[in-house]
Amino acid sequence: MPIDLRSDTMTHPTPAMRRAMSEAEVGDDLWGEDPTVNRLQAKAAALLGFEAALYVPTGTMANEIAIRLLARPGQLVLADARSHVIEYELAGMAALSGAMPMPVSTSDGKLTPGLLRAGAKPWSVNRPEVGMVVLENTHNLGGGTLATPPEMRDAIATAHELGWKVHVDGARLWNAAVALGCEPRELATGADTAMVALSKGLCCPIGSLLVASAERIAEARRIRSLFGGGWRQAGIVAAAGLLALDTMIPRLSEDHAHARLLADALGQCSGVQTVPPQTNIVVGQVESGAAAAAAKLAERGVLASAMDRSTLRFVTHHDVSRDDCLAAAAAIREALA
Repeated sequence: MPIDLRSDTMTHPTPAMRRAMSEAEVGDDLWGEDPTVNRLQAKAAALLGFEAALYVPTGTMANEIAIRLLARPGQLVLADARSHVIEYELAGMAALSGAMPMPVSTSDGKLTPGLLRAGAKPWSVNRPEVGMVVLENTHNLGGGTLATPPEMRDAIATAHELGWKVHVDGARLWNAAVALGCEPRELATGADTAMVALSKGLCCPIGSLLVASAERIAEARRIRSLFGGGWRQAGIVAAAGLLALDTMIPRLSEDHAHARLLADALGQCSGVQTVPPQTNIVVGQVESGAAAAAAKLAERGVLASAMDRSTLRFVTHHDVSRDDCLAAAAAIREALA
């Protein structure tokens, strides 16, 4: 079997998750009557410090529901130029909500107060206005970079000062919290909405959660159905999410340590630029081309992602061990020497 480092979505449910799923108490979630889903939503809201939560199939759907909630048609959504909502959601904000992205270039994925203020323009009758900001933490294409609680608080406060709503794309917020040694809620305090994923480093087969005020979540339920995301006995998969929140978050530090092994190997290769990873994502800029490098690694039994012409990405997760990562590091040094 190849060592699959393309994404932490490659994880499989643990045996305990499979048992929990087979025994899950279920009901019709479209009617709000699935008890396992309701427990998962309550637990996530409490962990993140919000009134309520909504369980949805994907993080993309959660992000797009948030945009529909917070931005009016014709408004701008300010986000880092390489953020997930701009790069990987098929222009959903335009197609689904009539909003337009306002990309801001950053060095590390962080939208600082200075960058936010620079995005504010004087009102004009023929200029679109910013309606909301999306803060991604950790930042995928930034190489799993993280923003600290003070940095998040400052960015959220600045956006609100400018009259903008704030959504936190926290698909890997758990990784940031573990790396920083803080509570997850500290990374979303003050935001209008936030999203967290269960199907990446936490090993769940499906699902993300949108958190917000009770009033916004009530409206989010309607938008979820509008987007085709209403489901029935979803407790079967929500059961894995409950177990994940109870047991899988602390072990993310192992993935972070394994990522450092891969980064060390990349750093020894000529024609590759990388930086020490902060979480479980390792990104290298490959002069000879990321696709060619990924093909060479695949020949040696290691799967990585070519994110663009030069960006090669590795993501560590539960289903790759330290020994796997040591073997992958050896393959990196051989393939990219």
